[in-house]
Amino acid sequence: MAQDVKLLKRAYAPARLAMRYHPYYHGKIEISSKVPVNSYDDFAIWYTPGVADPCREIQHNPEKVYDYTNKSNSVAIVTDGTRVLGLGDIGPEAGLPVMEGKSLLFKYLGGVDAYPICLATKVPEEIENAVRWLQPSFGGVNLEDISQPKCFEILDALRNDLEIPVWHDDQQGTGTVVCAGLMNALKIVGKKMRDAMICMLGAGAANIAVARIIVEAGVNPENITMVDSKGILGKERTDLSESFKAKWDMALKTNREGRTGGLSDAIKGADTLLAMSSPGPGVVSGRLIETMNDDAIVFACANPIPEIWPWEAKEAGAKIVATGRSDFPNQVNNSIGFPAIFRGTLDVRAKMISDEMCIAAAREIAKVAEEKGLSEDRIIPSMSDWELFPREAAAVGAQAVKQGLARTRLTKKELYGKATDIITHARKSTELLMRRGLIKSLPQTARRRRR
Repeated sequence: MAQDVKLLKRAYAPARLAMRYHPYYHGKIEISSKVPVNSYDDFAIWYTPGVADPCREIQHNPEKVYDYTNKSNSVAIVTDGTRVLGLGDIGPEAGLPVMEGKSLLFKYLGGVDAYPICLATKVPEEIENAVRWLQPSFGGVNLEDISQPKCFEILDALRNDLEIPVWHDDQQGTGTVVCAGLMNALKIVGKKMRDAMICMLGAGAANIAVARIIVEAGVNPENITMVDSKGILGKERTDLSESFKAKWDMALKTNREGRTGGLSDAIKGADTLLAMSSPGPGVVSGRLIETMNDDAIVFACANPIPEIWPWEAKEAGAKIVATGRSDFPNQVNNSIGFPAIFRGTLDVRAKMISDEMCIAAAREIAKVAEEKGLSEDRIIPSMSDWELFPREAAAVGAQAVKQGLARTRLTKKELYGKATDIITHARKSTELLMRRGLIKSLPQTARRRRR
């Protein structure tokens, strides 16, 4: 009991610290200059009158915008605030701290300049139009925390229309990282992807995309049993055929045994539980974990609190447990995916981010972890594994070139070198600003509490 209290105290610590740090810094990001300003005369080059010539050049050859501006390194993080971090529909203003945090991760981990765009509309067509109107300024778009099913519709519409890559991180991003973790977890327990029986709790944007990507990576779709708030998905769930086509597609492809009922019926005999549903704890009980196969794998990925605490899942017999949190082992978190995936995408000026590019990223993520040594508490790299990000970026860019999706053809070696240089610059810039005191140190009282 004492150990449980200690673990719970640690689990809730980041939230307490966040409330102290956020008002202290008044936000997490800012725009800084990339060019030297040695005198005020330099503004004649960077702005008027000198800037007119690059403008004319872009007018005559629009592709030059990638050479003369920051479009080649700029991403828009677009949200309507309707499904934020397990908090639900909290609105665009309340979602802004999350989008700023996402921007910070983009920059520090991938060297990507990402701008939070929180829209004051929930109408899919208006969100789509806003992104269309923003297209000239950005090299890519990251849709974020948009509720289902409209998130699928928006993504499909924009991917068909835009000349720049658009992806929904809650779909492809989550699918990529979960796929990488699943690959290595199954290796540790000696099971093959094509044979694994998988229970999926939650049938939202995240788990539907996870299912699609792990199937493309080798999982047999008939071995998947997916559960939503109304029960197990199957051919009898005709209510989904019109209201939620992505779910209906899953209902037709999965659940070979034709199971019906709820989670307790779906999880029996499963090798893996992939849970992306409501924040816990207590959404999944230890009693249910006990009904899984030996050497069970549990991914409890709800944020900010997992569906079951890791130690409870272990006590119930799970061999490997992963969550979406950085303060527990095996963090299955998009932060090791999207910064590098966009880095590789931008570096070849890709027209889209394909599922094959995501699987290339997943395999590289899994490979990095395997080279460092797999264990029950280390199935996936962490954000501190620096070399992961340029390697992953290179794998993504090379796959885009292979598929004919790249405007610029670079070798994998060239991509690795370019990504390394850009990411190193981003990290050293932050470190320099901290050393010079231009980024304020944490409050003294907060630092003492953190220790």
